[in-house]
Amino acid sequence: MSTHDSDSEEGGDFGLFAEPAGYYPPSPPPTTETYTTASGDVITLHLVGHSPLEAHHLWNGSRVVSQLFESSPATTVAGRTVCELGAGAGLPSLVASMLNAKLVVCTDFPDPDLIATIRKNIDGCHLLPRHDDTSPLNIVADGFVWGGDPSTLLRHLPPPTSSPTEQEPQGFDVLILADLLFRHSEHGNMIKTIKECLKKTRESKAYVVFCSYRPWLREKDLRFFELCEAKGLVVEKVLERRMERKLFEEDPGDEEVLKTVTGWVVSWPEGEWVR
Repeated sequence: MSTHDSDSEEGGDFGLFAEPAGYYPPSPPPTTETYTTASGDVITLHLVGHSPLEAHHLWNGSRVVSQLFESSPATTVAGRTVCELGAGAGLPSLVASMLNAKLVVCTDFPDPDLIATIRKNIDGCHLLPRHDDTSPLNIVADGFVWGGDPSTLLRHLPPPTSSPTEQEPQGFDVLILADLLFRHSEHGNMIKTIKECLKKTRESKAYVVFCSYRPWLREKDLRFFELCEAKGLVVEKVLERRMERKLFEEDPGDEEVLKTVTGWVVSWPEGEWVR
């Protein structure tokens, strides 16, 4: 809303619905968080000052899935094509890149500040593999709306290597969804993107790692997996980790739930594998 209308500019009076200067508090400044790798290196992550999409936090799910990748890179992300949805600061994407993923596409809602922050974290991470000053990194940032046109993401993939007579599935080997399930109304769109962007192979996996930050709504969080199964996908719980403390000290509810991060793998059933 404008603080002045065209008439009040001349008369010096505030418009009927105008707010006085300083009525709204200033936006919080950007912040930083750190993540320490298994080898002791520190990744500094820039965060936007505030986001209605909650991208101004470094969530526990991001930390835990990053630790999962570090514990077993050869069976999770190394040599694979990876796409992260709702990445925020992009920590799991940075770790996947660091662990020599073939390609990482780090995405969030196409807000200029969010995407610029992800790119800043990519540019500032000294642990990413660089062969020389001119060679491209194995990671890019892009805007994407869950449930949107999958070609927006798939265009980043390298061209198929098979001959025209062979069938090669299109999609990413790995998808990452870290602490997104609290967006209950978006579950359907997340699953749509999984089905459209996860490669139809035995090894392809979507890692869904989350904490129920509203314990009284945990059942709604978990319905995501029921919906996955209803849509013909396979669901398996692969980890449960209890953090030392809850992420937000003021959060109400069961403290054990608030400290617990669980990880799940969503994949294609055997009958859907192309190879």
